[in-house]
Amino acid sequence: MTLAIVRVPVLTDNYAWLIHDPVSGETVAVDPGEAAPVQAAAAERGWTIDQVWTTHWHPDHIGGNAALQAAGARITGPAAEAAKIPTLDSTVGEGDTVRIGTEVAHVWHVPGHTAGHIAFHLAGADAIFTGDTLFALGCGRLFEGTPAEMFANMQRYATLPDTTQVYCGHEYTQSNGRFALTVEPDNAALAMRMTAVDAARAAGEATVPTTIALERATNPFLRATDAGEFAKLRESKDNFRG
Repeated sequence: MTLAIVRVPVLTDNYAWLIHDPVSGETVAVDPGEAAPVQAAAAERGWTIDQVWTTHWHPDHIGGNAALQAAGARITGPAAEAAKIPTLDSTVGEGDTVRIGTEVAHVWHVPGHTAGHIAFHLAGADAIFTGDTLFALGCGRLFEGTPAEMFANMQRYATLPDTTQVYCGHEYTQSNGRFALTVEPDNAALAMRMTAVDAARAAGEATVPTTIALERATNPFLRATDAGEFAKLRESKDNFRG
């Protein structure tokens, strides 16, 4: 049986994720910005949250950790940010692994948004949890890192199979897409995608997860050819008001 992955809206525009293994009965919460909606989503499915996987220290990604820990969940997160995440029970970094049932997630160090940011790649489930690094049609702001670091992350994500599902931390797709259209106004795949995104948002629907194939075709940050081009894109996006 395959893993079940459930999107849980939290706070204003964040997404937490529940991963459930029907064989072992284990459930992981990824980046629970607040506890109550995540606990409610698990409870309505009869699941108990056993673990929390944290991608980075920002409060909108760890706000629910303490309550979930108090309810019995074990918290795992980036070793490089342990001083900023007091709830951590265990720490991981590049090359480490975590498990849900028999499924193994490989930890990637993907700095830039924060210095110690990590991602969780479940190759067996064709899924990666990217936090605030790779977004649908965009990438995270560089609060603690360099364009070269984030460009390297994008290049690494681009090596994943086309079918890899990308589970990111925010509903930013529409605003990201508006910027992307200014970069590639003649990209037919992007224009088609934005038509679908606008329709989904008008109907109150989510636009993630996405796929690596879709991001390769339409995400200007994943399509940048070098760190210099990436840096110009990131600066332009930071100043974009569309």
